[in-house]
Amino acid sequence: MANETVQNEFMYAPPEVIKNICEAMPDDDSLIDLSELFKVFGDSTRIKILSALSGGELCVGDISTIVGMSSSAVSHQLKILKNAHLVSFRRDGKIVFYSLADSHVNTILKQGFEHISE
Repeated sequence: MANETVQNEFMYAPPEVIKNICEAMPDDDSLIDLSELFKVFGDSTRIKILSALSGGELCVGDISTIVGMSSSAVSHQLKILKNAHLVSFRRDGKIVFYSLADSHVNTILKQGFEHISE
């Protein structure tokens, strides 16, 4: 129904409103990508890691201590977060430091917390 408007006897909005909404609707690929992004946010462990990183750059050992998990478990979750472009990293010798990929990630977290506290 992305590009075509189907008349239905139970429609209440004016046809022009329906047409405008259909034209503004994101394409299927974008909707799938957004759905995948939200799946990554669907795990409380990953949210905990992102929350920790909202305080600044941390190494795996620091994150492990903060979230109360093993380094290998944290590393596994960080890989998922990196693949979703939610965290970035930099090397300093043998130590890898992680941070939120950009301000959008922090905004999503803040807005989510604001929404659930209303």
